[in-house]
Amino acid sequence: MTTEIKKIGVLTSGGDAPGMNAAVRAVVRACIYYDIEVFGIYKGYDGLIKGNMEQLYVRSVSNILSRGGTFLLSARSKEFRTKEGRKQAYEHFKANGLDALVVIGGDGSFTGADIFSQEFNVPVIGIPGTIDNDLSGTDFTIGFDTACNTAREAIDKIRDTASSHERLFFVEVMGRDAGFIALNSAIGGGAVAMIVPEHNWSIEALINRLRKGAANQKASNVVIVAEGCHLGSSYEIAAKVKEQLDYFDIRVTVLGHLQRGGTPTTLDRVLASRMGVAAVEGLRNGQSNVMVGIINNRIAYTPIGEAIKTIKRLDDEEFRIAKILSI
Repeated sequence: MTTEIKKIGVLTSGGDAPGMNAAVRAVVRACIYYDIEVFGIYKGYDGLIKGNMEQLYVRSVSNILSRGGTFLLSARSKEFRTKEGRKQAYEHFKANGLDALVVIGGDGSFTGADIFSQEFNVPVIGIPGTIDNDLSGTDFTIGFDTACNTAREAIDKIRDTASSHERLFFVEVMGRDAGFIALNSAIGGGAVAMIVPEHNWSIEALINRLRKGAANQKASNVVIVAEGCHLGSSYEIAAKVKEQLDYFDIRVTVLGHLQRGGTPTTLDRVLASRMGVAAVEGLRNGQSNVMVGIINNRIAYTPIGEAIKTIKRLDDEEFRIAKILSI
């Protein structure tokens, strides 16, 4: 049974991710295809609290498919975490005649969406837009593939200079609580080792791996470090290694927010487009308080609470492959 939805609001929240614009474009065009009015809400939940929104049309989203970031702008709203802030947001939601909300973001954004939906009985669907790929209910999140490619391109260039000078490089990638970028860029970039938050690797194990590489006359060594790993920052790890392996010429590169920007890959554009259409169709079909995802190449809807609370684990098989290839 199709639910009567006449106006949908769409916002982007939290950290930006390449492909968010593609998702907004898909939501807007799907709404227009189904004769639904769509309003773009600027600056995330802050825009909803302040009523900073406008109606979007087909041409409003022209030529944004290839752009990184989000033209709706994004923010982390402290005010939305309060009941008073959410009440103001709901008042603007109703004043503009909105019937449903599409939220594009990560776990923090979805936590807010979950509370807002339950407090005011508002139909909400989340689209996972985060480079961390740490949300359950989808194989990949929007922006993850682009971030991995950005990291891998940087690693390729670092390896050129590492080989020329026989240096050891520590490359720090994003991933405060999850090592998905580190794992994938390590395999794709041919790293000798990677250190991620999910695995309790020791300095001693790392040093043994590096010694083995030196014994095999490796011309260059690249170690990938996720920013949230338990051994400390890449600079701290490099210092500990230098204490025991002083024959290495060690350098550190922190990729930082470089990974958030750039033109989204084809995979991220297609992923965002499929999820954007599925979000609108899900709302029309009565779905609410769920996240749209893609599992085994098929659209799936997962309760938002489940998506943010269930820990998404790294693939042990990829770890095994990485170890084999690091010799």
